[in-house]
Amino acid sequence: MFTVKTYNKISKKGLDRLDKEKIQVSDSIAEPDAIILRSHPLKEETLAASVCAIGRAGAGVNNVQVADCTQKGVVVFNTPGANANAVKELLLACLLLGARNIIEGLEFVKSLDGKGAEIPDLVEKEKARFKGYELRDRTLGVIGLGAIGMLVANEASELGMKVIGYDPFLSVHNAWRLSRNVKPAESLKQLLQQSDFVTLHMPLTDQTRNLINEENIDQFRKGAVLLNFARDLIVDEDVVLSALDSGKLSLYLCDFPTEKTVKHSKVWATPHLGASTDEAEENCAIMVADQIQDFLLNGNITNSVNFPNSSLERSGAVRLTIIHKNIPNMVGQITKVLADQSINISEMMNKSRGELAYTIVDLDQALSPDALAQLSAIEGIIRLRGIT
Repeated sequence: MFTVKTYNKISKKGLDRLDKEKIQVSDSIAEPDAIILRSHPLKEETLAASVCAIGRAGAGVNNVQVADCTQKGVVVFNTPGANANAVKELLLACLLLGARNIIEGLEFVKSLDGKGAEIPDLVEKEKARFKGYELRDRTLGVIGLGAIGMLVANEASELGMKVIGYDPFLSVHNAWRLSRNVKPAESLKQLLQQSDFVTLHMPLTDQTRNLINEENIDQFRKGAVLLNFARDLIVDEDVVLSALDSGKLSLYLCDFPTEKTVKHSKVWATPHLGASTDEAEENCAIMVADQIQDFLLNGNITNSVNFPNSSLERSGAVRLTIIHKNIPNMVGQITKVLADQSINISEMMNKSRGELAYTIVDLDQALSPDALAQLSAIEGIIRLRGIT
């Protein structure tokens, strides 16, 4: 019986996917085999040595100690694309709100409470203050064309906007799904210079932290609108606020309110609502539960942020999974131990990702304690699991 500890409220539709005869789920397990969470700050905690997998019901994993997990052979999963539609719809709603000055208009109407018969005349007199503009034929620059950015680009194109995209790591899969009306930008600088609106869609990494900085803000068109529904630290907040004060930017729409931004009249911040729909939470929970279950029961890896995707159909009596350093002769040493023990290999797969590798070996018979000890003693082996 495997055990899974949950943090936060994980959708029942996801947890119900786990085989109750093989996997026990609780929020109070002290030494679980796996963890499923949403936004809980796990990086502030010490992981139990029993943990071999962590599933984040969402795309970002900045609340998980990924580097430490990698060193210990803990596979970290996320759910790319599961909440993409929810984020896309929120962003488009805010884009439309900003273009038509709807928030200011609503606040004005609320201020008319008690004006009685004067309201119609006051509305006609003041409505010019809230005149906006149409999105059609305006240019949207999409930085990052992953699951969310691709959807945003396609939908904006359907609204009649001119859309340009920039993503030096664009996958073939997403490239095929992009509308033919989305034009590629040759550089980030070109995209910023040509866009009336700029929207950010990438994970927070050392390379993307403060991507919108003083140097890049100078490339924006005067009066452009910046949208950030990805991660707060992708922008240098002080630089953005200064650009709003100077008129370089006309509006900053984001999903990450802070002490500074809530005070600024040109910042519209939603309370981290990007994935806050029943559908998105269910999609994320279902995806992460399926991934964790497949890993625990079969050793297969899908959508890991720190290890290679690896999937092999089960054969043989026992499955051996090995996380090890990506160095010469590792597979040779593993197969030699098995051959010396007269253990036949029915199927085998090896995948690498940077300095690490993952090997799945299906065996015709169980491993003896001596064989396990010899395998564990191989230099470069990080974690070994036998799955029956």
